[in-house]
Amino acid sequence: MLNMKNRSFLKLLDYTPDEISGLINLAAELKAQKKAGIPHRMCQGKNIALIFEKTSTRTRCAFEVAAADLGMHPVYLDPSGSQIGKKESIADTARVLGRMFDGIEYRGFGQELVEALANHAGVPVWNGLTNEFHPTQILADFLTIQEHFGKLKGIKLVYMGDARYNMGNSLMVGCAKMGMHFVACAPKKYFPNSQLVDECLAIAKGTGAVLEFCENPEEAVLGADVIYTDVWVSMGEPDQVWQERIEDLLPYQVNGKVMAIAGSQCRFMHCLPAFHDLNTTIGRQVYDKFGLDALEVTDEVFEGPQSIVFDEAENRMHTIKAVMAATLCD
Repeated sequence: MLNMKNRSFLKLLDYTPDEISGLINLAAELKAQKKAGIPHRMCQGKNIALIFEKTSTRTRCAFEVAAADLGMHPVYLDPSGSQIGKKESIADTARVLGRMFDGIEYRGFGQELVEALANHAGVPVWNGLTNEFHPTQILADFLTIQEHFGKLKGIKLVYMGDARYNMGNSLMVGCAKMGMHFVACAPKKYFPNSQLVDECLAIAKGTGAVLEFCENPEEAVLGADVIYTDVWVSMGEPDQVWQERIEDLLPYQVNGKVMAIAGSQCRFMHCLPAFHDLNTTIGRQVYDKFGLDALEVTDEVFEGPQSIVFDEAENRMHTIKAVMAATLCD
């Protein structure tokens, strides 16, 4: 077992490349055990709290199934089920929950909230998503890439779209840590924060990673191993943002032309949910207002042979299980 007992998992910046590799390899082992029907209830009897200030299908299911597989009991607190930061301070909430639970997951808003929880809880805290970082998603992404390419080092990953927030930030950090070739492909105003870029460039000097920032999609995707995108408007943002984002980011849509330029070796990834058809309420609303039947990715690509999005989605559970096992269990 990895030597991570009692550590929190808040952002990949806190972990070394060897530790990240260890978590990915542990996830692969636990996935193989699950597929073979081998029980691995190594955290039997422990209790964990799942705080969701932002709802999620995949993250909640991944944590709950992973906890059950490990022999733990999860308690889900939805946005109405927690007074965190409202009627009770984060510090007080953390100290109460830390006396009742063996670990705490937080999915919500500012990174400072999950950091404060970890500072006061006295038990491991795991970041299920903040505005700034989404580290459990990156572990799932990297396990998926490793499964399909047999390696991480040197893999060229192009992130297309709004790279200023959690996914762009976390993929850039992860690629820097693991010696990969990261390209943020977007209009310049959608590039990641310059301070974080500088931090990642410093990391890259020691790992051999390459970090690039490109406004031209056709140049960016040449020879890409992975093209990655995410929704253009995040949960909680106002509806009026849609028009601006569509105008700015439509040239960065992942479509058949983009995948053809990249080459047949390229795989498509998306952290989901994706607006690739009209089978969602928001997708239909966008079509009615803007006449678009897809946004960040076309249905042709999403459902095509180069798409590995559902391998990626499944791996959320296996990698989250690895994080909890490594930080909680003997």
